[in-house]
Amino acid sequence: MSHRATVQIADLTAPVLDAKQRSILDYAATLDVDLDPDVLIARAAEMSGLRDPDFEGGDPSFGARLSAYVGSVDADTGLTGLGRMIQQTRVTRLLTSRALLNDLLARHPEISDIEIPKPLIVVGLPRSGTTHLVNMLAADPRRRALPYWESQEPFPRRGEGPGPDGLDPRYLRLRAEHEAERDLVPLAQSMHDRFPEAIEEECEVMDLDFCSYTLEWHARVPGWRDYYLDLDQQRHYAYLKKVLQALTFLRGPSTWVLKCPQHLENLGPLMQTFPDATVAFTHRDPVAVIQSAITMLAYGDRMRRASIAPEELRDYWVDRVERLLLAGVRDRELVPADQSIDVPFLEFMADDLAVVDRLYAVAGVPLPDRIRNRVVSYLRDNPRGKHGQVRYDLEGDFGVSPAEVRQRFDFYFDRFPVRPES
Repeated sequence: MSHRATVQIADLTAPVLDAKQRSILDYAATLDVDLDPDVLIARAAEMSGLRDPDFEGGDPSFGARLSAYVGSVDADTGLTGLGRMIQQTRVTRLLTSRALLNDLLARHPEISDIEIPKPLIVVGLPRSGTTHLVNMLAADPRRRALPYWESQEPFPRRGEGPGPDGLDPRYLRLRAEHEAERDLVPLAQSMHDRFPEAIEEECEVMDLDFCSYTLEWHARVPGWRDYYLDLDQQRHYAYLKKVLQALTFLRGPSTWVLKCPQHLENLGPLMQTFPDATVAFTHRDPVAVIQSAITMLAYGDRMRRASIAPEELRDYWVDRVERLLLAGVRDRELVPADQSIDVPFLEFMADDLAVVDRLYAVAGVPLPDRIRNRVVSYLRDNPRGKHGQVRYDLEGDFGVSPAEVRQRFDFYFDRFPVRPES
């Protein structure tokens, strides 16, 4: 699709599936997808290649979190067989990676001594420019980032290394998955293209500890949301640091660029874990965020769910975005002014390179021409709308006007320099 193409998804809430999509859903419906934690652990033990895998890693509460996590998925009766299978595969992969991490830490205790100094962290709502900004920052080879392929399988399986072509098997597996997904939901890349090399959110690897909000993007799991919000995130952000130390051990450098919307409601744990971080807060009209996010979710639901419930999706994410922003407004001052910048979305889109310049200046990090030119090259190769653009219709698809949604967020507009978008 040309980057100039614009499309409106006419069948967003009443999908019209092609023969291939229907056949895949019909086949998946015949499968018995078991989400019992013991079954998933047994599958992960086999996948890991470890003789005696350790899943707890010294954390006796791990089992309770795992049970709450998969129990909330099991309770989502709207998932198709394919939707359940995707989650079975995903949780098995998380468990496998957790066991591989515990094995790596046991064999190399020196990992705990690795410093994670002065990360650049992008914090903001999904669909607010966070992905664009973190990919720009990751163009700096002096910094370590988390590509999508690595976020899904962060630690190599025992005995598995690059093939004769020099490519990591983990990368090849994720590339095949991306190509298959592109065939099933081709417009997804117009909204958020998670190609294997794209920089991903660290909440994906936090979920090795079954402690993040990520599951909310995969299923209707209000029970997990409430469980997650009651967790002591200080210990789970310490776990994130442990993951970053292990990833640095395997492949440096140690100075990271990070981003995750979940940080908005965990700024205290974030800054206690990374006290010397420089943080860029992206700010966008919540209406634009919500309509983009729920359109993307509804489009993916044509394969994940038996039917689309647009009002349910709308109400959940209006509430969820409000919770994120209320916490972000409450705790913004926990990030020192001399370690942070605020980035209004429209200004960022008008001059994105200037934002990078400003962030590096606040961080006290030089940006020589050779590095700046790499960022410019990234921008040239990845123009906005590279894979086409989706036209959103909040009222037509989800039955609510932008004005009705926007009035929920006066507190946010009052606090930050955010402008409404048409």
